[in-house]
Amino acid sequence: MPELPVLDARSEAHLDRADIARRLAAAIEGEVRFGLHDRMLYATDASLYQIEPLGVVIPSSIDDAVRAVRFCAQHALPILPRGGGTSLAGQCTNRAVVIDFSPACNALVELDEHACTTRVEPGLTIDDLNDAIRSTGLFFAPDPATSRHANIGGCIGNNAAGARSIRYGRTSENVLAVDAVLATGERVTFDEGAAERDPIVRRISERVASIVREHSGLIRERFPKTIRRNAGYNLDLVLAQLDACTPGTLDRLNLAHLLCGSEGTLAVTLGATLRLHPIPKARGLAVVAFPTLDAAIDAVMPILATQPTAVELLDDIVVNLARANAEYRRYVDLLPTPPGESVRAVLYVEYASDAGEHELLERFADLRRTFGDARVQSHTSASAMAQAWKLRKAGEPLLHGVPGDRKPHTFVEDNAVPPAHLAEFVRRFREIVRRHGTTAAFYAHASVGVLHVRPLVNIADEGDRAIMRSIALEVADLARELGGVMSGEHGDGRVRTPLLERFYGPELMRAFTGVKRAFDPANLLNPGDIVSLDGQPRTIESMTETLRVKPGSRDVAFPAVRTYFDYDDQHGFRGAVEMCNGSGVCRKKQGGTMCPSYMATLDERHSTRGRGNALRLAITGQLAQGPTSRSTETPQWHDEDTHSTLHLCLSCKACKTECPSNVDVARLKAEFLAQHYKDRGRTPLAARLMGHVHILNALAGLTPRLATFMNDLPPTRMLLERFARIDRRRSLPHFEKPLTRAFSRDARHVPQHAAHRPIVVLFGDCFTTFNEPRIGLAAKRVFEALGYEVRLARPGCCGRALISTGLLEDARRVVESSARSLLDWARAPGVRAILFLEPSCLSAIKDDWQSLRTSIPRERMREIADHCFLAEDFLDRAWSMHPRSAAIERTLQPRGEATLHAHCHQKALWGAETSARALQRVCEHVTTLDSGCCGMAGSFGYTTDRFDLSNRIGELTLFPAVRAAPASAEIAAPGTSCRHQVRDATGVRAMHPIEIIADRIAGPASRTPSPRE
Repeated sequence: MPELPVLDARSEAHLDRADIARRLAAAIEGEVRFGLHDRMLYATDASLYQIEPLGVVIPSSIDDAVRAVRFCAQHALPILPRGGGTSLAGQCTNRAVVIDFSPACNALVELDEHACTTRVEPGLTIDDLNDAIRSTGLFFAPDPATSRHANIGGCIGNNAAGARSIRYGRTSENVLAVDAVLATGERVTFDEGAAERDPIVRRISERVASIVREHSGLIRERFPKTIRRNAGYNLDLVLAQLDACTPGTLDRLNLAHLLCGSEGTLAVTLGATLRLHPIPKARGLAVVAFPTLDAAIDAVMPILATQPTAVELLDDIVVNLARANAEYRRYVDLLPTPPGESVRAVLYVEYASDAGEHELLERFADLRRTFGDARVQSHTSASAMAQAWKLRKAGEPLLHGVPGDRKPHTFVEDNAVPPAHLAEFVRRFREIVRRHGTTAAFYAHASVGVLHVRPLVNIADEGDRAIMRSIALEVADLARELGGVMSGEHGDGRVRTPLLERFYGPELMRAFTGVKRAFDPANLLNPGDIVSLDGQPRTIESMTETLRVKPGSRDVAFPAVRTYFDYDDQHGFRGAVEMCNGSGVCRKKQGGTMCPSYMATLDERHSTRGRGNALRLAITGQLAQGPTSRSTETPQWHDEDTHSTLHLCLSCKACKTECPSNVDVARLKAEFLAQHYKDRGRTPLAARLMGHVHILNALAGLTPRLATFMNDLPPTRMLLERFARIDRRRSLPHFEKPLTRAFSRDARHVPQHAAHRPIVVLFGDCFTTFNEPRIGLAAKRVFEALGYEVRLARPGCCGRALISTGLLEDARRVVESSARSLLDWARAPGVRAILFLEPSCLSAIKDDWQSLRTSIPRERMREIADHCFLAEDFLDRAWSMHPRSAAIERTLQPRGEATLHAHCHQKALWGAETSARALQRVCEHVTTLDSGCCGMAGSFGYTTDRFDLSNRIGELTLFPAVRAAPASAEIAAPGTSCRHQVRDATGVRAMHPIEIIADRIAGPASRTPSPRE
């Protein structure tokens, strides 16, 4: 095998990346991505670091992955196996060929219920595995906070554990065998006794056994005795197995456990056989509130005496950040609040029982006797516990919402000490942090003494980088002094590899090096991680090298840009661009809405994280061709790959709330497109047509029948496909007599005097007005039945389509005009509310208008927003307050059932309940679907290049749910795009909730036939 080339900015010129990509593509069946944009999307993980890889391989199968590894081995190319990329220590970043197993190598291969085992591929996530086997009554126990998107292969590489490790152990205690390919290209299976059967495994095992036996004394002395330990290689586990072997054999040796925590440096995991556990008959969660962090930590040891399965800690910094987060504030409301006391820390205490729920209630009663009723809140239902756990699981990414230049960064957040020493460790840790002039956030797996502490530092400041290094050294020494270790869970990577020799000493480091050579003599696998075979061990200074803010020889330049949006709510434009911390929550495959195109493609570039990285790199000038250290002063507004990445963003706004860091890709995408158009001086015709749909609809409304007839003609469809890129397979909305004709002239004018009845104003959006006026008429009937006078406002366009297509110059003019008119309506005598039937129009006013830079003062924009409501939301709020509602309730007989699919913007900003509550007043049963995005998203589902993906997104959840709905159920969807998509894909005619309500309250006059009729 040829020698490993030294790959750095000075000596890489001899590599012909294009030639390597061509030859690799010929050798495998999967995707080969060696372009700069694709490489840079894999340059980061959830850590502080950024290292441009050589290229990316996405194998189509396990055999394909083996071919990729063998090609790299043959050509001495470094290899970095990767799954979800959720590592916090930088072990998923390297100058190597990244092999991404997550898109295609994610099968559950075999399940043996009798033996309580399963065999899986490395790209399968923990939650997907457990969802698939739940009916068997078994589960895979390790449960890191990233379980929804953490891959099994990554859990093996990182020896993941999670909250319940006190009961079930780490991944190493739950792995029976690992199928792997070595850097030599040899394919092996590591399991107990494999050395007695396989000569390749025997060769490696004998070398590892020799090294471990030679250093057995130091291993027993220096390795920590904590339950959680994840620094260096697991030589203590190997030593225990060797002690158990039959003399003269290696029959009890299982090197699969050595691969756990090896961070891809020893072998590439191709699959694993896992131990499964019975799901407990009953599980319960108690949340206990404390006035101080010290009080919470002092309570850990007494609680451990009650034999919980988990004890988790959150401090007030995390709680306060969650309170300021639109998605997570609801989970803060679930916390116990002792009267007259501020909650400064919370313990989550979980119990499991095979005896039944009565045993859990006894444990909860013990906690209440110890801490008081007001401090303890308990849950036994699965749904309530899942809701309560969400806050704890979001602790790490929530921390990135701390305002200011100093952020709570991950570099000493993974220490583990015996729980009995936790109080002393926290006290002395806080003193170290205070002495260095900063503060820290605390959260922890308190049951096993794993403390996640995030000191606040500014990694862009060299002085703070020096503080980082000093704190890291002092805390590592403190952990060792108290019988612990500087990494209990998240591994070594780039942040803790420089500390290993300080902790273990030079002799054990030589042992680690020997183990590395036994597996990977050419140093091809994640080189430089844990140990270095190039004779250049990592120094403490390397901890603050290759940071995102300084990946090369100079700091990343952040340009001064006059933006169209204001970003004060995200700590400025730079804060918004750098908001993504890489935690990968957006890579979940089900549940919620974020991120529709990733769920359908499983492609990193189409995740929220992928788009966030692409925007950050382009805006900071890092996508200019050249060495890694190069960063231009000019943003790459015209980078074609970035535009391609943004092209499949649906602007659904789910990331604004579902991302714990509140990355707002929809706003950044609009900003990027607007800057691109401005800099280039022209806007594509398709964008102008889609953005100005309000003008096109108004023109069509002059002769609605003719416009509908013309739209359906084949020549028209051909022209639309050519110039507007509208796929001819997509039906076009029909035009009807405009809603304005159903309102008298006076009803459309701003009232000058208070009316006899309270007034509600319908916002005449361009879809309801010209395409579906029946919905506006239904709303009129409903509110008139409740005693309101209903007026129609046509103030102009909300600007939604202009904003989504990046036409922000046009949007600003339209919004200013519309805002002045709406302000008059909001201030008019007798007006109670401005009602919206289209959620995306309401989101424009309540969200986008509030940050778009216009001549309208911000307080006036807020005044307008405060008067605007979704029609059914206001209906539910006003129901009990209006005199006529009691009379209606006396005669109203709730009937039938409805299945509700809420609009993405509605779910992101206000929740599906805004429609569900009103429907529940008139229907016997309402089912609210967890259906994600419909896939239409305004103009997204119309275009030729996105039509198929649009349908794939709908098929993930929504279309099957609609088809499976009872025949008697009416399908409700507030969004015009959603109704259009459902009709095209399933043939079912979805109704606006207000239509269903009108049918119940105001009678069937003018009612549109039910979709099931």
